[in-house]
Amino acid sequence: VQLQASGGGLVQGGGSLRLSCVASGNIFSIDAVGWYRQTPEKQRDLVAQITRGGSTTYEDAVKGRFTISRDNAKNTVYLQMNSLKPEDTAVYYCNARTVVLTTLSDINYWGQGTLVTVSS
Repeated sequence: VQLQASGGGLVQGGGSLRLSCVASGNIFSIDAVGWYRQTPEKQRDLVAQITRGGSTTYEDAVKGRFTISRDNAKNTVYLQMNSLKPEDTAVYYCNARTVVLTTLSDINYWGQGTLVTVSS
């Protein structure tokens, strides 16, 4: 599985951005796609995730502001980010996860990061 992330940039506080993650390769093996973010001071944390069945989860800090969605026809997962705050500034990474049932383990695939900078 290969992932191509895009959509980052510089935005003023209160503004919006939409990140895109295009998947290619063995996409039928993907069980969930998530967006993570990382700053120099913090580890890479999950921001939002959407499963094969369409269930979504969000980090508490982004609930009500961010929305994860997908377009199956385009093999793309989006992260719509509204009401952005300076603390949302980070490198955002797209992740695809495959659950290996025989070993009950995960295989994780990562896209390149895309930088989101929110000015105050």
